[in-house]
Amino acid sequence: MSAKILLVDDEAAIADLVEVYLTNEGYTVYKCENAAQALECVEQKQVDLAILDVMLPDLSGFELCRRIRQKHLWPILMLTARVEDLDKIQGLMLGADDYITKPFNPLELLARVKTQLRRYTQYNQSAQPDKGGEYEFNGLYISEVTHKCTLYGEELALTPLEFSILWYLCSHRGQVVPSEQLFQEVWGEKYIDGNNTVMTHIARLREKMHEKSRHPKFIKTVWGVGYTIE
Repeated sequence: MSAKILLVDDEAAIADLVEVYLTNEGYTVYKCENAAQALECVEQKQVDLAILDVMLPDLSGFELCRRIRQKHLWPILMLTARVEDLDKIQGLMLGADDYITKPFNPLELLARVKTQLRRYTQYNQSAQPDKGGEYEFNGLYISEVTHKCTLYGEELALTPLEFSILWYLCSHRGQVVPSEQLFQEVWGEKYIDGNNTVMTHIARLREKMHEKSRHPKFIKTVWGVGYTIE
């Protein structure tokens, strides 16, 4: 069954171009011109991934992302003409999984869509028990079989990307995982110096785990190197 993708962009030429590439790959595309249409679509249709433009005529793409994240965990990609790091970080902190800057190569966007859908599919499908594993320590429980994570008995609403980050750190418990290694293993892309993506997702993950930013109990920063979980 083909994935269903929500595409929100008020620039018709860009939306039409992206739609062509997505439909050629067999995806079903729900195209919207503004946030109001997008929110209505989300309520009425099954969506597997969203591509949101930041600059929309009614709400910003950031606000739309925030509202979607209140109910849904499927991947969100942001399209932005802004290149400032703060804008990218804002989108990631609000729950976006990835971003791509305009103008962009449609093939790169397509590759990022496939990566996020692959991760989301693996997150939701039932894994065979003999292929999975689990970790439980200090009140934290995470299972690769069920793709569920609890902290002191409370289930954490993690996106597939957040789950992958936490799972990778738990599978390397006691080791310091360099940011470059974490990015390459979880995102499946080459790390570029100055990339704040890992830091931003770690911050959001800590927030969901009710961690104190200066004295986290679980995910600890090793300055200049990476992260470790103990």
